[in-house]
Amino acid sequence: MNSPVLVRLGIGLAFLLAIAFALAITAAAVGPYTIPPSHVMDILAEWLGAGESSASDTERAIVGTIRLPRIILALTVGAALGVAGAVMQGLFRNPMADPGIIGVSTGGALGAVIAIATGAQAVVALALPAMSFAGATATLVLVYFVASIGGRFSMAALLLAGVAISAFIAAIISAIILFTSNLQAQREMLFWLAGGLSASTWTDVRIALPIVLFGVATAIVLARDLNLLMVSEEEARSLGVRVGLTRNTLLLATSLITGAAVAFSGTIAFVGLIAPHTLRLVIGADHRALVPLSAMGGGVFLLAADTLSRTVIDPAEIPVGVVTALVGAPFFVLLLARNKARASML
Repeated sequence: MNSPVLVRLGIGLAFLLAIAFALAITAAAVGPYTIPPSHVMDILAEWLGAGESSASDTERAIVGTIRLPRIILALTVGAALGVAGAVMQGLFRNPMADPGIIGVSTGGALGAVIAIATGAQAVVALALPAMSFAGATATLVLVYFVASIGGRFSMAALLLAGVAISAFIAAIISAIILFTSNLQAQREMLFWLAGGLSASTWTDVRIALPIVLFGVATAIVLARDLNLLMVSEEEARSLGVRVGLTRNTLLLATSLITGAAVAFSGTIAFVGLIAPHTLRLVIGADHRALVPLSAMGGGVFLLAADTLSRTVIDPAEIPVGVVTALVGAPFFVLLLARNKARASML
């Protein structure tokens, strides 16, 4: 990695880490029960063995069992979506690609809706995320199978297969919601589909974090090869890149972390579009810096959105997916206008 890339990466990570830390302290402090930031710092210091906290037992319980796992899961899910978006935009050579472009998010949503409709989540604690992840995985396999029909796999075929299967699954989801007679189950489905982190637990963190770390690490290791793939597959192949293996590994890694994100947070839109695209405008398209910074940027964006979602109409809560959509939709329009203006100048 050359010096300019290292400099951009170092400055970007330092900046985003500082924002993430400040946001995390704020998120742990605000809510229906406000806790002074100094007490939050004391609690964290106490856990690290750096002193005793003057915080009350209630404050310790709120921070430790409710807010901290939610903060960590928000950073984890945001990192997953940010990296998945960066990789998908690179693989498809399209700045408007996002993690759900091949239907994995929709497949995860179907699994969750089935879990709620059948009441499985009321019987087994982790049934909903497990079935959601299974749905995402099954959709990935189906999309690959459809894209490979005829014996020749291509990114264009993968994209078309993903769009078609995603639309089909979305229709099934709508039918399940429409014909579910249990009104409470309907509300749960709609709230889950809107995206949210209100039910975050340490168990969720322990399951999601290793999966996301593995996927992000894979993307970072293959970032140089992704740079070459963006130029052309022929040039990448001439420089020793195993194009098929690299492309499929990146697709599997991003699908894996997208499935994990959807399983524990529902469908949250625009994080995987906004974070990597904004960072690409600032630091350039070198994925050796873009991928790790997209992880941090996605985490920061989702944590900020989640903090806003649970405080803007306190004590009620807005699904975080609604907040990201309210921010992301105008951003998407601006992106379209910018690309159209650039095309007209050529």
